[in-house]
Amino acid sequence: MVKKEITSTDELKKELEESKAKLALLNKKSSHPVKTKQKKKEVKKKTEVKKIETKKTEANKLETRKAEAKKKEAKKKEEAKKKEEEAKKKEEEAKKTYEELLEEQLTEEEITGFQIDKTDMDRLSNKVCEIVAGYETKGMFQSELWKKLKLSSRDGSRLALKLERMGMISREKILENGRWTYKLIIKRTPVSTSSLEGAPCLTCPVEAQCSIDGEISPKTCKFIDDWVRIESKHSN
Repeated sequence: MVKKEITSTDELKKELEESKAKLALLNKKSSHPVKTKQKKKEVKKKTEVKKIETKKTEANKLETRKAEAKKKEAKKKEEAKKKEEEAKKKEEEAKKTYEELLEEQLTEEEITGFQIDKTDMDRLSNKVCEIVAGYETKGMFQSELWKKLKLSSRDGSRLALKLERMGMISREKILENGRWTYKLIIKRTPVSTSSLEGAPCLTCPVEAQCSIDGEISPKTCKFIDDWVRIESKHSN
């Protein structure tokens, strides 16, 4: 290439201006790829930030689901515990015998004052004690006794409670064939009616003067004390 000869100042200035223009154009071209690269980096960065935010959102949702699952599990356990307690309560209630439930419902006056219509209760009580005494310390199932005396379960149970309060019998709670029931055991054998033939009162010379609160009284009578001791020995 033949270099052009510069002959004037104007031509020199023009040449400089052209050179500057060319340089500016070159600079512009060279900076364009840099800006494009930088823009790509920014886009990539924004994409990464978005991914991170998405992961955080998913992590928060997962934690929320876990917390809800824990609450549900805790509630489930609480309900299971409540059901178990209710089942135990029902089981304990099931262990109560009919007599226990009856005893809870009745007052002491209703128990001790129990009376069956058109029935001599003293005679019936003595009959019960005589039968139970025949089993000695082994006792007998109350259900057997009620069948023998043709008493209903309710009347028999109330009579047993009454006799227990009187100190005539004791009731032993036992499990029989998977059910709770009672054995009746004699504590105090009643004096049989046949023994009244030997009662001192029948031949007592001062019987007419005898009274509960008088000077001559069955409370202090030596003959009655001796008679009761003898009859007790016979009955044992």
